[in-house]
Amino acid sequence: MTLTVVKTTALTGTITNAQLAGGIDLTSKVTGTLPIANGGTNSTATTFVNATTNVTGALPIVNGGTGATSFAPGKIGQVVSLASSPNSVSISSGSYTALTDGSIPVSLSITPSAASSKIFCQVSIQARTVGSRGYGINITRSGTQFFATPEQDFYNGLGATDTVDARSNWLAIDSPNSTSALTYAVGVKTNGGNAVGFQQNSAPSSFVLMEILA
Repeated sequence: MTLTVVKTTALTGTITNAQLAGGIDLTSKVTGTLPIANGGTNSTATTFVNATTNVTGALPIVNGGTGATSFAPGKIGQVVSLASSPNSVSISSGSYTALTDGSIPVSLSITPSAASSKIFCQVSIQARTVGSRGYGINITRSGTQFFATPEQDFYNGLGATDTVDARSNWLAIDSPNSTSALTYAVGVKTNGGNAVGFQQNSAPSSFVLMEILA
């Protein structure tokens, strides 16, 4: 019969990789906390938090979050713009008349991505007036006016033959409640039937539409 010697005193020295052939079952043979540096979690717990359903508030960026608890509306969904060529056009109507780039109306088309979106409009017009002449503008959406200014005497006090080139800007917000293609156009009218020149002095008008997401 072969006798097996069992060593009952504590082992000393270094255990080599060769002596660890086959590896150690960390699940059943190791207790306590396995340090992160050794591939562990530094935690003795076996149940972890579901960050999707069980965490409220801001998840720090270092933990994979964004640092934010909410995201406010008001982002820009899309932008369309037009800078017309400096084709001089003279308008002397007391009613709103389409501003044109030569014979082409100054207009833009946009298709909102959601019915709750708003459309931000910016109009910039270069005009030449002689004497105390003024003008107003309107903006239509697919033929329906939603923004208008009265004709104004922007250059009151000028002499009858004084000529002024000036740029004016208007901002408007529309709530079309639509996801169909929409056409926005700019119209102008003058005070007292006096002629005002637009797109003057090599300075075209510009028109910008921005979809503001809800």
